[in-house]
Amino acid sequence: MSTHRSPARRTTPAVAAAGALAVLLALSGCTSGGGSSAAGPDGSFKAAHCPAQPAVTWAKPATGGGTHTVRTAMGEVTVPNAPKRVVVLDTAELDSAITLGVKPVGATRSDVASGFLDYLPEDAVAGIKDVGKIGAPHLEAVAALKPDLILTSKVRDGGRYAQLTKIAPTVMTETTGYPWKQNFATHADALGRIPEAQRAVAGYRAHARRVTEALGGPAGARGLRTNVVRFVAGADTRIYGCRSYIGTVLADLGTGPTAAVDGAKDGLMTEVSPEQITEADANAVFYSSYGSPEKSEEDRITGGGLWKHLRAVADGRSFRVDDQLWIQGIGYTAADKILDEVRQRLAKK
Repeated sequence: MSTHRSPARRTTPAVAAAGALAVLLALSGCTSGGGSSAAGPDGSFKAAHCPAQPAVTWAKPATGGGTHTVRTAMGEVTVPNAPKRVVVLDTAELDSAITLGVKPVGATRSDVASGFLDYLPEDAVAGIKDVGKIGAPHLEAVAALKPDLILTSKVRDGGRYAQLTKIAPTVMTETTGYPWKQNFATHADALGRIPEAQRAVAGYRAHARRVTEALGGPAGARGLRTNVVRFVAGADTRIYGCRSYIGTVLADLGTGPTAAVDGAKDGLMTEVSPEQITEADANAVFYSSYGSPEKSEEDRITGGGLWKHLRAVADGRSFRVDDQLWIQGIGYTAADKILDEVRQRLAKK
């Protein structure tokens, strides 16, 4: 299960231990050694053992007026064939709607000051009513919009399902993150946009093939290990695994994380302390912060000697990326933009 937007706080160390760690990091930034890379003797990185992604199943497209039934995490739900007033309660559902040319009348927002995620086109989100934060929607605001369809997931709003169904037919997937491709198919079914969705998927796959070729073809992509690192305020640093959303996007290119993520719980992520940051090393490292770079410790860690001695950093292949796009945004609109960024930064010249 993926819950990217509300990271739990780790147990804070004792004041003395925190002070000692700060001294350790400061000293590492001044030494000439500064820690060792996770690369092998030949400079290569061992690939993580990633399972094949699950196949996506599609419902039969709804036609004409009237209603049809959608299979959801809460059972079968009857929805209009062409809903006109849709409310979405998470970023994946918003990405799906935008990808399919549907402008919701209302949406929740991530815990960011800018409102809806910044990678979405301004004209696509203009006029959408903010109905609260993800996981805590204002039900009165939702009801006031008189929706004819609500899209969300059980992991976000399962406890509110009975209340939501009194407002409008509610389609819930089980969770978010890793099963995003199947979730997109479910969203498309609920929105009556299956043909449009299948065209979007075909376009994405063709895009991924072009980027793979730009990385040196399948063999070149397989030899390229790419770790995605996220600094989180109040928690350990994350290295994303095979069963994360971003892990699947990289897998679509034939690349992916190093063996540092093997054994990650649910395949989602491995968490490392500041003094373990060398475990994040790879041929290329993409990194972001949830929260300010200062509060997430990004500034301190990336300014220290351990980080500076990563092979990816030394080779000029460490790239700061937009957290809202790479981690918080889940869907084909986000994925296409990520493919463009990977190509821009890693394509063979």
